[in-house]
Amino acid sequence: MKKIIAIIAGLGLLALFAWTLLFLYNKSKEKPVVFETEAASVADIVKKTIATGSIVPRREVEIKPRVSGVIEKLHVEAGQAVKQGDPIAKIKIIPNVVNLNNAESQLKSARISLEAAKKELDRAKGLFERSLVSESELNRRQVDYDLRKQDVNAARSNLQLIRSGAAKGSGKVSNVVTSTVDGMIIEVPVKEGESVTETNNFNAGTTVAFVADMGDMIFEGHVDESEVGKIKEGMALEITVGAIEREKFSGKLEYIAPKGQTIEGAIQFEIRAAVALKESVFIRANYSANANIVIDRRDGVLSISESLLQFEKGGKTFVEVETSDQVFEKRAVEVGLSDGIRVEIRGGITEADLLKKPLRGKSGGRDGKRKRRG
Repeated sequence: MKKIIAIIAGLGLLALFAWTLLFLYNKSKEKPVVFETEAASVADIVKKTIATGSIVPRREVEIKPRVSGVIEKLHVEAGQAVKQGDPIAKIKIIPNVVNLNNAESQLKSARISLEAAKKELDRAKGLFERSLVSESELNRRQVDYDLRKQDVNAARSNLQLIRSGAAKGSGKVSNVVTSTVDGMIIEVPVKEGESVTETNNFNAGTTVAFVADMGDMIFEGHVDESEVGKIKEGMALEITVGAIEREKFSGKLEYIAPKGQTIEGAIQFEIRAAVALKESVFIRANYSANANIVIDRRDGVLSISESLLQFEKGGKTFVEVETSDQVFEKRAVEVGLSDGIRVEIRGGITEADLLKKPLRGKSGGRDGKRKRRG
């Protein structure tokens, strides 16, 4: 009995060993590779370059005050439409002590001169009535009196301007800031109670508001130096705005900067393009946008994926065409325009041909070198 058990155990071990060898052999045996195929198709090939930038008004004006002081009243807010001459803000003038003192002194001096001229005129009139002075002397005194009277009015108006920014009865108002153009208020960077500085030859002044024509927008962006030589003024653009989904706007390239700028370590050239707005869509200033500039295009041409192309050492381009089940032959092709994904085929194959797709295994290209077992 023990002998039978030993024989059975030996046969079991032998069978297990044989099965292990067969398993390892089958595992090490390379499986045949089955190549996928793809046919050429008719498509539109469009070569583009992308410029990043923003949508901005073509005309944007900063409104600045002509006098310094404190914002007493704001008449507008962002988003409001204004016409040229509409009031934007009223400024409460804080007069300069020195200027105010000088103006008051000038008014006092003018009044004193007026009183003296009045006395001289009255004396000349009395003498003239007694025929003691000539008419020309009387006229000279009258003119002098009128001039002194005018000096008083001018000094009074000057004092009023320094105190409040407006001259009574003269129509001159310097403390009311008005719009210089028609448009929309897109930003009011000041608030009531804030101090503002006047604009003059030595000071840019405080900006009270930004006014822009929102009906005339342009795209401002930058193009890399490797692409700027391929574009020219007048080219069509397709503009997409990040904040407005599923909306595309057409544009026309108007300007390419003659000098590049270093931006994040790369040379970029500024471009500007007119944007064709849509009545149903309101575009806000400084929306970020991308512009696709069409460099070249081919409509309705035979094309294939660029990944199907192979290259010989001499620079010739070819594809592998299936002649029978998983049997391929090399065939030279003439290529045309490429958009980076698909390439135009000018000759060598037809739509009926099936082309071998390259293998893309997980072994980092190892499968790509493996040949189909025949």
